Amino acid sequence: MRQSLKFEFWVGLFVLLGLGALIFLGLRVANVQGFSAEKTYPLYATFDNIGGLKVRAPIKVGGVVVGRVADIQLDAQTYTPKVTLAVNEEFNQIPDTSSLSIKTAGLLGEQYIALNVGFTIEGETEMLKAGDTFADTNSAMVLEDLIGQFLYGDKKTENSETAEPKAE
Repeated sequence: MRQSLKFEFWVGLFVLLGLGALIFLGLRVANVQGFSAEKTYPLYATFDNIGGLKVRAPIKVGGVVVGRVADIQLDAQTYTPKVTLAVNEEFNQIPDTSSLSIKTAGLLGEQYIALNVGFTIEGETEMLKAGDTFADTNSAMVLEDLIGQFLYGDKKTENSETAEPKAE
């Protein structure tokens, strides 16, 4: 009887460790930042079209993640998407001449925000502080629009220049 109890204890412990590992792995794959204690500060950006951008999408500079999308709201006055960015505090020297663009990793991959660090001019350029808004943003490229432009071209331009009434 004692042997059976010892065996059951080890099986139970092994099952609990396995479940714990699965939960941990699931949270890591889902990009849940509960285990991370990185301090961030908020910046804002307004785009015409965010495409499939999601909350917790990465913000990258040269491929390196420097923050995440914290929130996406629709501005009630302008009806444009307003994105709240949570940028890691160690990257607090972003010039106000910087720009943001929404990119896609690969052809059909996840969307992320590319931060293009702007230039600095001594005495003229200021650094973005918590709560500031990016002035220069580029919206997401929509795959359907790109395919349509490639297949059909800009019909308005082609037809308006060449379309003349034919006399029969």
